[in-house]
Amino acid sequence: MSSNPELPVPRPAQPISLDPSLTSGAGSASLWDRISAWAAEHKAVVYTIAGATVLVTGAGAVYYFSGDSTSKKAESAKAKKNRKQKERKRAKQAADEAAAKEAEAAAAKKASVLDDSEEELPVVDEAIAASLTPDERKDFAAKLKAAGNKAYGSKDYNRAIDLYTKAILCKQDPVFYSNRAACWNAMSNWDKVIEDTSAAINLDNEYVKALNRRANAYEQVGLFSEALLDYTASCIIDAFRNEMSAQSVERLLKKVAEKKGKEMLAGKEKKLPSPTFVSNYLQSFRPKPPPAGLEPEADLDEETGKGQLRKGLIALNLKTADGYAEAAQAFDRALELGNLGEHEAFAYNMRGTFKYLKGDNQDALADLTKSVELDPSLTQSFIKRASMHLEQGKRPDPLQLAVI
Repeated sequence: MSSNPELPVPRPAQPISLDPSLTSGAGSASLWDRISAWAAEHKAVVYTIAGATVLVTGAGAVYYFSGDSTSKKAESAKAKKNRKQKERKRAKQAADEAAAKEAEAAAAKKASVLDDSEEELPVVDEAIAASLTPDERKDFAAKLKAAGNKAYGSKDYNRAIDLYTKAILCKQDPVFYSNRAACWNAMSNWDKVIEDTSAAINLDNEYVKALNRRANAYEQVGLFSEALLDYTASCIIDAFRNEMSAQSVERLLKKVAEKKGKEMLAGKEKKLPSPTFVSNYLQSFRPKPPPAGLEPEADLDEETGKGQLRKGLIALNLKTADGYAEAAQAFDRALELGNLGEHEAFAYNMRGTFKYLKGDNQDALADLTKSVELDPSLTQSFIKRASMHLEQGKRPDPLQLAVI
């Protein structure tokens, strides 16, 4: 830690004896020349008295006076500077303390006013509201709204809802509905948010804050199309100045497109690909004759499971779009009718094959797995199932599934 250097102690004037010849007027050299010569011979003395005032007398004595006056002036200036710094520091501390006390007093006064105003809140119900004059309604509504805002700021959402509800009884104001919706939003009660924001929008159809709040609630409950409409309306009214709303429109466009796409696919009838594709797929497996008992000449009732199974095999040989469609229906019907005996595993194999060709992979896998369980010797069921697993990226399992 640094400290102030010690100030020099004033010393009284002291005589220094010099050679009288130095101060005499004899000789051709001037007094200054003689003093210079003396100083050169007595450097130590000269260094000692450096910075002092030197007085040479005619009696041959030289007196020096230390710079007491200069030191005192320096000391006085420094002390004055330190004193001013301390005064400024004390003044700043005093100002800070005064400001803190003033802020504390203002806060206390504000709290007192709020407490007093809350104690004076009007009692309101439908009957009382109906009996009030327009000015009284306006005054009561303003007080209740202010109290509701305070409760909302304190996260006392239930009280805020109650106060906004009373304010609404006094005055149908879109802001009151929107504020109450904000409370429901904080409590994740999305249905109530939609209800109150809708009421606010009915009173002011360009109320951007209510539109955005309702859009968010719609999105939370999965009503993406409705949310997209509200965000789009908000952007148009606000001239696309709100970046968050614009981003929400882009996000919801993707969600709506995805949802609509899934709905269209779900409602779309699954169809077989082209006859050429079906023929190539079926021919990729080693051809086999019909199972015993399902030959074309076999005596089978067509309205039985076995009869439908044979009907499907006959239709396959047509190798046309109609023939493949008829075969798919016959295999479905065969399993519905049942009573297939030893041909049940084969029926699951054929139905699974055509479901796969229609793009219904999950049901196709289920049918092929059932076929394997019923008849592990049916090689094609293993191979088809392994092929489907490979297509789905399940590489560790297919080889095991294909093992007989």
